[in-house]
Amino acid sequence: MEYKWLEWAKQIQSIAQIGLTYTKDPYDAERYEALRELSIDIASNYTLMDKHQVGLVFASESGYATPKVDIRGVIFQDDKILLVREKIDGAWALPGGWADIGYSPSEVAVKEIMEESGFEAAPVRLLAVLDKKKHGHPPELYHVYKIFIECRIIGGSAKEGLETSEVGFFGENELPELSQERNTLKQLRTMFEFLHDPSKEVILD
Repeated sequence: MEYKWLEWAKQIQSIAQIGLTYTKDPYDAERYEALRELSIDIASNYTLMDKHQVGLVFASESGYATPKVDIRGVIFQDDKILLVREKIDGAWALPGGWADIGYSPSEVAVKEIMEESGFEAAPVRLLAVLDKKKHGHPPELYHVYKIFIECRIIGGSAKEGLETSEVGFFGENELPELSQERNTLKQLRTMFEFLHDPSKEVILD
């Protein structure tokens, strides 16, 4: 569930960023800067990060404020799902990460699968587009959309990557400890629903 303080901080930061992008009035710019500082104060007060850290990760962007996009590749083999162990927390996740400039969503999924698991893949279909804050993830400063894209293996072999330490396939009832920041148990159960029912419609929000 979204924390109220986090929702307020995000909204204030968004208003400030957009205002600073479009205002021509120096006095309004000062007001928007004050709003940005207020959002930083709120976030740093409720987290373990100091104001400088919060400013760097939360309030350093310019331009119109938009959600970030996290893309996950979903691969099934012998009724098992491909997961990679994340070095950062030792837990398991669908291969994926932030969308990269210059790549389409399916190209990002294929690239992340190769980099994190060693498998060459081809996109098959879109499974879900989710607003992260609505799906049981730990709270975070960014507003994130998660895109899940089913892919199939066309080559390569299991191999750890720079951010991953292990690669494996897991059945629906033998899932390992999951990296909650990246995917939840409910989300993986939903991915298996697509395996069992190929006609299942794309999930939105």
